[in-house]
Amino acid sequence: MTALLAGPRQGSLSAPDSVLPAAHGALPAAHGALPAAHGAWGGWEPGTTASVLVAASHGTSSPAGQAAIAGLVAAVAAARPELAVVPAFVDVQSPAVDAVLAEVEPEARIVPLLLSAGYHTRHDLAGAAAQRPGTTVGRPLGPDPRLAAVLERRLREAGLHGPGIRSGDRVVLACAGSTDPAGVRDCQAMARMLSERLGTGVEAAYVSAASPTLAEAVAGETAEARPVLRTVGEALRHSLSRAWRGRRPSRTVVATYLLAPGFFASRVAGCGADVVTAPLLVPGEEVPAELVELVLERFDRL
Repeated sequence: MTALLAGPRQGSLSAPDSVLPAAHGALPAAHGALPAAHGAWGGWEPGTTASVLVAASHGTSSPAGQAAIAGLVAAVAAARPELAVVPAFVDVQSPAVDAVLAEVEPEARIVPLLLSAGYHTRHDLAGAAAQRPGTTVGRPLGPDPRLAAVLERRLREAGLHGPGIRSGDRVVLACAGSTDPAGVRDCQAMARMLSERLGTGVEAAYVSAASPTLAEAVAGETAEARPVLRTVGEALRHSLSRAWRGRRPSRTVVATYLLAPGFFASRVAGCGADVVTAPLLVPGEEVPAELVELVLERFDRL
């Protein structure tokens, strides 16, 4: 894993030399004359610039998942060479987030490599940051339209090119799941974003902790899979539609809304759907530019 994390300043626990402030005794020439409105000059004080991005992911025992996350961390470090990008984990792997914060300079910024709000963002990461004054925690990576673009790309790679999603196909967004209602809302928002991009309905379903479950969605046992027919006309149109689709079998298509391979991704892969996509990150493949952009944007907005 060390080799995978190699990159410009990535993994360094000290601030880059390029962001260390100049001596306070002299005003940099670039400042020029002090505007009259400022009154008496009390000496130059440089603005605070955070130079450490703590990339906090869940952690996994899957070697493929570890490699995929390490690839994202390395790509972020390569995109911002002056930034120290330090990996940390909330579970399974080490180093833990609080251990990393104890070693880096104050005012580090934690960017959750997580797709939705939940216990890890509200408790684990917020709690670790509270123990280190000046540390801030960014938003999770999702929901975001750029993730919908990556999901659509994975669907194409799974064979949904050309005609793509057919009439009658059911598209399910497979999410990890959370007991936190905010996390469920984030997943539902992501399903709407993907629906807008694909031009067809997308139902969010969950591997754990929330409903509908992925198994229910794949089996067609959810409310969205069973439309309510309020009139005879609706029933007739629905019957004719089903008869037409019978000439060309419909499919259940699962878009895997997980960051990397691991235990949950393996459960999604075995869900029994006709088509199942790869996670957002695939080890050995180029890291999607959208994910690198999102991580740095979350850092910059703290």
